[in-house]
Amino acid sequence: MTHFPEFEVIPAVDVQDGEVVQLVQGERGTGKRYGDPVEAAERWLEAGAETLHLVDLDGAFEGDRVNEAAFEAVVDAVGEEAAVQLGGGIRTADDAVGLLDLGVDRVILGTAAVENPEIVGAISAERPDSVMVSLDAKEGEVVVSGWTEGTGLDPAEAAERYEDLGAAAILFTNVDVEGQLEGIDREAVERVVDAVDIPVVASGGVAAVDDVVALRDAGAAAVVVGTALYEGEFTLREAQQAVENERR
Repeated sequence: MTHFPEFEVIPAVDVQDGEVVQLVQGERGTGKRYGDPVEAAERWLEAGAETLHLVDLDGAFEGDRVNEAAFEAVVDAVGEEAAVQLGGGIRTADDAVGLLDLGVDRVILGTAAVENPEIVGAISAERPDSVMVSLDAKEGEVVVSGWTEGTGLDPAEAAERYEDLGAAAILFTNVDVEGQLEGIDREAVERVVDAVDIPVVASGGVAAVDDVVALRDAGAAAVVVGTALYEGEFTLREAQQAVENERR
């Protein structure tokens, strides 16, 4: 599977207790709710999304995926028409392969990849090109366990290491700007992009169409957008058109 042959704007469908939510700086209890995940997914598909970014927030915090039924319903509803990438609470290779069997196109590993880097190779050996490693950075350091624990890892160095282990893509989230609609940290993204040859998907802080274009110019292969789309700061189509206009 070719990942992101052209720059993509990917809507986030973050799920907590069976509902779509968007958190501020990844903190529990800060979430605003946006209804049913299947309805959200279908809405983004109609709006022109080619990929959907699903996150089990309960899984990310608790280490157990509890929104499986919601995600199965999303894959059933849109899996034929859009690529689906899913993260949050995936802790074992069996877990990941089970989700890929379900129809998920890419699994996103965060805490598990940091605690057990070999898991990346184990899944990739069974399902090539299916693993995206999520590196969440806070004050320039990779953090895990729902953004609560520091690791001492530099995001660019970590990205390089996971590429060597078989990751097909990196998801880089800047937690410092996550969910606040205050703009991106382009330099942090460029450092990770420059470190690897695999696609880097950027996430966190997108507040305006200009941020989307800036991330594309920074070398990101795609950008995940949550709060800004749900709050109507701009539409998916507006973001896609801005990127297309820049290409011409």
